[in-house]
Amino acid sequence: MASDRTPIYRGQIVDFGIETVTQPDGHRVAVEVARHPGGAAAVALDAEHRVCLLRQFRPAFQEWLWELPAGKVDPGEQPLTTAKRELQEEAGLTALEWTELGAVITCPGFSDEVVHLYLAMSLRQGIANTEPDEHIERHWLPLAEAVERIDRGSIRDAKTIVGLFRCAHRIGR
Repeated sequence: MASDRTPIYRGQIVDFGIETVTQPDGHRVAVEVARHPGGAAAVALDAEHRVCLLRQFRPAFQEWLWELPAGKVDPGEQPLTTAKRELQEEAGLTALEWTELGAVITCPGFSDEVVHLYLAMSLRQGIANTEPDEHIERHWLPLAEAVERIDRGSIRDAKTIVGLFRCAHRIGR
């Protein structure tokens, strides 16, 4: 853990700084760290074993990416609450059954972001309520096809890859 921190920038999502840390060999080094509140994602699986995937425009890459419904954990919020909120907001879905699929560390070289993954089943369709700056298309794909898209390289988002593989493993596909 950092013994001291020099702030660089604090935004709405991340807090960048230079932290002095003691490594396992006792040496102290200054490292750039992005502190992140964490996130949660939902693998929404229907009765026909189709998953809800979002095709979302991501400005940082200037391209459309395939992703699970996901978002940032708000202050004081539990990750499962985040997953439920994001599934409703981005996909217009609610689920009666929720199963933990573990968590994924996204960028350990410079960030402490952890994304918690959940399997959402027994789905109910509602109305999506996306933010004005979000450009999202909702798609349903057979789980097996989604996994094939990972192998072909058309699904590249880390949380989505891990979530889909863990879902497929969980249900024996």
